Amino acid sequence: MESIGVFIQPPRKCDLFGIGVTATNYDELVDWCVERALADEGGIVDLTPVHGLMLAARNPGDYGAKMNAFDVLAPDGQPVRWALNFFHKSNLADRVYGPEFTLRCCDAAARRGVPIYLYGSSPAVIEKLSHNLLERFPDLKIAGQESPPYRALTPEENAAAIDRINASGAKLLFLGIGCPKQEEFAFAHRKSIKAVQLCVGAAFDFHAGVKRMAPKWMQKRGLEWLYRLLSEPRRLWKRYFMTNTLFILYFLREWFVGSRPVPPSRARIDELDAVPFNEP
Repeated sequence: MESIGVFIQPPRKCDLFGIGVTATNYDELVDWCVERALADEGGIVDLTPVHGLMLAARNPGDYGAKMNAFDVLAPDGQPVRWALNFFHKSNLADRVYGPEFTLRCCDAAARRGVPIYLYGSSPAVIEKLSHNLLERFPDLKIAGQESPPYRALTPEENAAAIDRINASGAKLLFLGIGCPKQEEFAFAHRKSIKAVQLCVGAAFDFHAGVKRMAPKWMQKRGLEWLYRLLSEPRRLWKRYFMTNTLFILYFLREWFVGSRPVPPSRARIDELDAVPFNEP
């Protein structure tokens, strides 16, 4: 396995609604994650859709502060990419879509001998996911996989999960336990888990074959939310109605009024660290 000893700086962040979103692309982010993993430097990465961005923007002193402490918040949603291009002239040709990023990162991990760990979803889904990834990338080293219970973990279960992940030797940890649960997990364990933590959301379900991705033409036009809404209307109507409306309002406010970056306060982060991890 390759190894380097230089601290790898994350790509630059740009302020969107008070949240530092990373203007990056697939190649840059995959390289950064793999290099950090090989150097045993760890890190926390989120693939941020509109829903996640608005959760953070609406709660700047709590969830927003945690998200601003992430090394990377990549633009998973097309509207997030459009906003980066509009306000910051980022010239991003594409978003960094969680399912696509997952495949590219696994490909790089397989080629460079970086072991991964899969954490999330149900036992049946994670088994299918593992099988499909190994079929696609035969050289991929899956150091471990587990599906946590849907209830909150006890402190003992939480500590045991951290021990299993670290003991496995995994250097990339894929988290597929849903937003904001996976982001809360990554933030709470950024000092205790040695691997680079990657919050990839629905990628587990898509690559396990239990859910279908939106057609490419819908993805390119920022209509994936509509496809998912039509697939699961009772579960998702409120999320998309609220977050899409809020995104438009925040976008217009930033366009006409502007906003200032809100870096994570060291004192506030220390306060949040002092609170015992409790899954949402």
